[in-house]
Amino acid sequence: EHVEVCRAFAKSDATTGLCYMMHNVALTVVLSRGSEEMKQRIVKEVVEERKLLALAYSELGTGTHFYISDLKAENDGDKKLLSGVKSMVTSAEQASYYLVLAPSDVEGAIDNWLVPLETPGLKFEQNTWHGLGMRGNVSCQMHLNKAAVSVNNRIGEEGAGQEHVFNVVAPFFIAGLAGVYSGLGEHMLEVSIAHAKERKYTSGTSLAEIETVQIHLAKMYNLVNSSVCTAKEATRSAAAGEADALAKILSARVIACEMVIEAGRLGMRVGGGKAYNKVGSMERLLRDAYAGQIMAPSADVLTVWLGKAITGLPLV
Repeated sequence: EHVEVCRAFAKSDATTGLCYMMHNVALTVVLSRGSEEMKQRIVKEVVEERKLLALAYSELGTGTHFYISDLKAENDGDKKLLSGVKSMVTSAEQASYYLVLAPSDVEGAIDNWLVPLETPGLKFEQNTWHGLGMRGNVSCQMHLNKAAVSVNNRIGEEGAGQEHVFNVVAPFFIAGLAGVYSGLGEHMLEVSIAHAKERKYTSGTSLAEIETVQIHLAKMYNLVNSSVCTAKEATRSAAAGEADALAKILSARVIACEMVIEAGRLGMRVGGGKAYNKVGSMERLLRDAYAGQIMAPSADVLTVWLGKAITGLPLV
């Protein structure tokens, strides 16, 4: 259901699909690892006050390996003081809560914190976001200057952050992105088919009647269909608890983010000068597509993980 809803949103707008996906992953962490008090409180606020959650995991020093944190975390009575910078925080200033990974008192481990937007010492640098695409995400930097977070806002036990990342965040996040970029591919295909049918020469012949255009559209359909079907199979396998579900989820994400770039290239050919001139939406969709391959964990990291997964090796 998570992936299907992400895909449905992204079929209209990829930014909406991505922001929802982040919210749903963060909420899933709270529901699966938070205390009963935290679950009751956050769900009530989400349902009744329409509050939004987001992830603040990536850092400048560790990049796509977002499960590693360079933040400073100091104890101050019943509070934890967090200092440092998180990079590319989607839904910055729009979400009410941010999941923040920080070093734990447990040596070599990390903690997962639920940080409210109004936390003293927390601010966002909006001028750091200049996205090629996905511009509505506002994925800017979060600066924490001894941001004081109640110990009651630690999710789960001390030192459990990495377990959250790999057992909850990763499968829902990676599968969710497969849904987002599959939906974006569907959007591209719809736009291209509509343009091919509506654009006509003075003779009355439409682009759709030209064999070269038909080939471009057929290739786009094959790419999109393979991505959608792969994502569905991966999520079916995960829901069924099958042994190779992780490999299928990793594969689905890689296929989706590589598919959508190629689909966008073909869509530009179908759209021609009108697409390049921003008359329609294809130019924006193509820019949105390029985000998928570099979004943490990047396509390169996922491909390495996939190679490890299918050979029985630990991912990290």
